[in-house]
Amino acid sequence: MELAQVRLLVSDFAACYRFYGEVLGLKPQSGFADGPYEKFSPSTGSAGIALQDRAAMAELLGELSREPAGHRSLVVLRVDDLDRYCEEITGRGAVLVHGPAPLTERMRVAHLKDPEGNLVELQEWLLLGG
Repeated sequence: MELAQVRLLVSDFAACYRFYGEVLGLKPQSGFADGPYEKFSPSTGSAGIALQDRAAMAELLGELSREPAGHRSLVVLRVDDLDRYCEEITGRGAVLVHGPAPLTERMRVAHLKDPEGNLVELQEWLLLGG
């Protein structure tokens, strides 16, 4: 078994597409900015983040489309230089809600939210004893 992707169910597909592609700088697989589905990949690694229109998924499952209450997900992205990356993405419109700051002696993090309120954690892993 292998993890293929983490898929977020979103209501404003276009806003989330712009956030993950233009603001965070992940590469879209197909370029279909209108949805109802798109997979984004980081420059390194195999797993990706996918967006799925919430209403389309609810229709497929024969359910009513419901908005989630509270935080339902946390997307974690590892970066090499947290300060530099945070500077880049805030310049493209991201708003940090926390950090950059130490989380443990081995990791620094920053947090932001996508247009649907999903939490995104940016991690920089630190080398100890260098």
